[in-house]
Amino acid sequence: MRRRVLVAVIVATWLGGCATEPWVKPYERGWLADPLMSSSRDPLSEKVLRHVYEVREGARGAAIGQGGGCGCN
Repeated sequence: MRRRVLVAVIVATWLGGCATEPWVKPYERGWLADPLMSSSRDPLSEKVLRHVYEVREGARGAAIGQGGGCGCN
């Protein structure tokens, strides 16, 4: 019985934490978009790998999910 109550309290705490205000405020997004915040240590190799991926998929912007290489959206 105690274990169920403890689990219920923990789950309620986790779910309650997700319902609060957004973690990243609109004025903080500019800081996160800074190139220094990138997770890649080598931006040139990241750019080359992205280019290879886009060529392999047959369309520019394939990583964004705008459409396939067949021309249909």
